Amino acid sequence: MPLIRRRNAWPIAVVADAVAVLVFTVIGRASHDEATGPRGVWHTAWPFLLGAALGLAFTAYARVTPTAVRAGVRVWVWTVVIGMVVRSASGAGTAPAFVVVAAVVLGAFLVGWRVALSWRTWRHPWRRRWQLPRPRPWHRPWHRPWQRRGHRFTR
Repeated sequence: MPLIRRRNAWPIAVVADAVAVLVFTVIGRASHDEATGPRGVWHTAWPFLLGAALGLAFTAYARVTPTAVRAGVRVWVWTVVIGMVVRSASGAGTAPAFVVVAAVVLGAFLVGWRVALSWRTWRHPWRRRWQLPRPRPWHRPWHRPWQRRGHRFTR
């Protein structure tokens, strides 16, 4: 049974992505000694929230499960690109160091929770690949028809 049912995947993805962007914003504003009140956080976060919303919209358009890791990569790219374009258009700073830090931290947050969520799903096939091979069916006597009771070749 999957960890998240399909009907619950979209609300979880929307809330988790919004929380990830807001946590990124609060950490960034706090590290620069700026106000971490709702107004200041909103002023910094809205371009990235717009990018995350567009990334989720295109994830829905592509019919990809929003909790999949590839959906997280898509949302991450959209969030960083749209967030930086909107910040630049609105007159906010887009220093190269900020772009790199934002890309790394948002990547860790937006893709990270999806990787943690899908850990159980993708760990199992990998583990099976490294197990010892199973014995062939003819190593067990009940797979040899002539050794079964009642077979015409038995004594």
